[in-house]
Amino acid sequence: MGNDLPTVVVVGSLHYDIMVDASGRPRKGETLPGRSWWPKCGGKGGNQAVAAASQGAHTRMIGAVGRDDFGRALLANLDARGVDRSGVVTVDAASSGMSVAIFDDDGDYGAVIVSGSNLHIAPEQVAVDRLAGARVLVLQNEASETINAAAAASARELGAIVILNAAPARAFSTDLPDAVDVLVVNAVEAEMLGGGAVTSLDQALAAARALTAQFRAVLVTAGGDGVAFADREGAEIRVPAVPVVVASTHGAGDAFVGTLAASLARRAEIQTAIQTANEEAARIVSTPEADRHRRQDAPQRP
Repeated sequence: MGNDLPTVVVVGSLHYDIMVDASGRPRKGETLPGRSWWPKCGGKGGNQAVAAASQGAHTRMIGAVGRDDFGRALLANLDARGVDRSGVVTVDAASSGMSVAIFDDDGDYGAVIVSGSNLHIAPEQVAVDRLAGARVLVLQNEASETINAAAAASARELGAIVILNAAPARAFSTDLPDAVDVLVVNAVEAEMLGGGAVTSLDQALAAARALTAQFRAVLVTAGGDGVAFADREGAEIRVPAVPVVVASTHGAGDAFVGTLAASLARRAEIQTAIQTANEEAARIVSTPEADRHRRQDAPQRP
């Protein structure tokens, strides 16, 4: 402890994404024409680290890439976005993680991910000394639960806040929930973890309350309905969604988590942190995916 910098450490996935713009998403056995495609550096871990850095937090990424063109592009992107990637290793055992995402006319998307090197993050990468100085640790379910549990244990030893974005949702086989300070899930993930159906802000709050049986504090994002928070001490917060015209929902959740982490690293109160994250997610949702791509330096195509 004793660190005066608002430092966020992110342990998780790095994916080289292939983005496809099409009128719709294909059904089983169907082939559809696409309008365009472009590369993007992502992975929930990488996206959340970039989001935290963009909010002014000193951000360190811990992960793994393959010894390939995708891996080199992912490392270069972290450098360009101001993320300290000294904790990212290059492995020979697997190719870099990647995904293909297809966006439709409604701004929704479907994706397939190949985890690759992300499953080769080593326990020594999340030892206490590797997390030194962190005020906030961010985890997601695109890394193995064993690594997440080890990282969370190290963070708690340092007195850091542990955020788990349980995406994709899955059952827990370790004591990871006991080490998490704030669980962040969307409506689908909340239901899959036992919080019940979420189709309104009231139901999001009910789900957050229910999930405090497993986690100290729970934040449920409910898309256009807003965000609900509950903790075991009885605190409850509802933040309505910012009214925007939806252009693309892709990346909004990662922007929310990264911004939340940066705010908490600056020692903001939880309600302020949620409101700030909610506003950033709304900005992302209202920006077309292709426009986000044009505003940034695109990763070089391998």
